[in-house]
Amino acid sequence: MSGTAQHAARMDTAYAAQRHIYDLTRKYYLLGRDRLIDRLEPPGGGTVLEIGCGTARNLIAAARRWPDARFYGLDISEAMLATAREKVARAGLSDRIRLARGDAAGFDPQTLFGIAAFDRIFLSYTLSMIPDWLGAIDMGAAALAPAGVLHIVDFGQQERLPAWWRRLLFAWLARFHVSPRRELPVALRHVGRNRDQLPGFEPLLRGYAWAGSLHRPA
Repeated sequence: MSGTAQHAARMDTAYAAQRHIYDLTRKYYLLGRDRLIDRLEPPGGGTVLEIGCGTARNLIAAARRWPDARFYGLDISEAMLATAREKVARAGLSDRIRLARGDAAGFDPQTLFGIAAFDRIFLSYTLSMIPDWLGAIDMGAAALAPAGVLHIVDFGQQERLPAWWRRLLFAWLARFHVSPRRELPVALRHVGRNRDQLPGFEPLLRGYAWAGSLHRPA
């Protein structure tokens, strides 16, 4: 079994049951997601892709926040996509949100969605669960349209919080195959340099979360 297939199987196993309560439990600690959505600001009629869309919670919120844009989501877990499709249909947004199964570090947007590039792309609390997270950032950067922006939010290094908190949080996250990426600022600069894109980085909530971005010139 390939590494991608192994990761997909692990995610399906992990979320086969959790997907039904995922949004209810995660809203208390996946902080910074709505801030990212508020800052998307896609152009009128623009396209927005979420890499690692999970249950489509973020896509639904973003579609309501930015009603003039079209939204797309991919995830490697078919179990999560099953819940996502149900939630999108229940929200009455099936005409504005399209979902597909794909690997964050190796997808073809033209094949999945018939679109070569997107005006906005975002990854929300997914890099810490993707084995090839550097590849996922590079794929997102490669799929940006001119003047496009890639937004990221994920767990930070808790750098301004007590050491005991960091130990407890990281030990708990590890139980769910979650590894906060301490090299994120360096990775953004590296990908930005290779792709001629401008990186941005900002710690949130005393380092509880980290926000990053890549801006492609027009």
